[in-house]
Amino acid sequence: MDITANEGIAMWSLVRNASLPVQLVMLMLLAASVLSWTMIFRKWFALKSANQVADRFETKFWSGANINQMFIEQSKKETNATGMASIFVEGFREYKRLSQESRIEPMDILEGVQRAMRVALSREIDYLETHLSFLATVGSTSPYVGLFGTVWGIMNSFRSLGMVQQATIAHVAPGIAEALIATAIGLFAAIPAVIAYNRYSNKVERLVTRYEIFMQEFASILQRQAYAARA
Repeated sequence: MDITANEGIAMWSLVRNASLPVQLVMLMLLAASVLSWTMIFRKWFALKSANQVADRFETKFWSGANINQMFIEQSKKETNATGMASIFVEGFREYKRLSQESRIEPMDILEGVQRAMRVALSREIDYLETHLSFLATVGSTSPYVGLFGTVWGIMNSFRSLGMVQQATIAHVAPGIAEALIATAIGLFAAIPAVIAYNRYSNKVERLVTRYEIFMQEFASILQRQAYAARA
């Protein structure tokens, strides 16, 4: 058996023979790590899809497509419109509803459209930020949970020293080793979560900025249409 295999067996033996509190800490951190990696991959696919959908919608919208036809197409989809399309649908639906009222002013129409689009934007932001708080929690708390396991392991080492007349490294090594393992698992869970949270938060912020720019541009288009209709 090679050295790597022996080290693996020794590591597993330390984990198996660790005290119950330290084992629970390790189990919690491993579970948090597995969940955070699941959220990392899911969020990666979700943000990639959201950007692709936004790219396709903007390309079609600014290519000179008929707004009424786009609204009909987006409204008839089997699944609800998402992202920029959702903001467009809600804004144009409110515009059409308010435009049918004869005594309403163009600025009142614009305000109603902007309110509808802001509500849609809030829903999209809530969707984009899903799971980010979990990653932030794992990244900020995992080192402290691992530190608890570290403190407990070191405490056991000092307790074992008090039970023998002649202290040797063999008496303290297991407790210190399990303490260091708990620390390592805590860092293993925290570091990817922190990196993913920072990266995804930046991506969400940039995507939301795209949505807000589209809202302003679309509101300007509808404002011109509202004044032209009242002329």
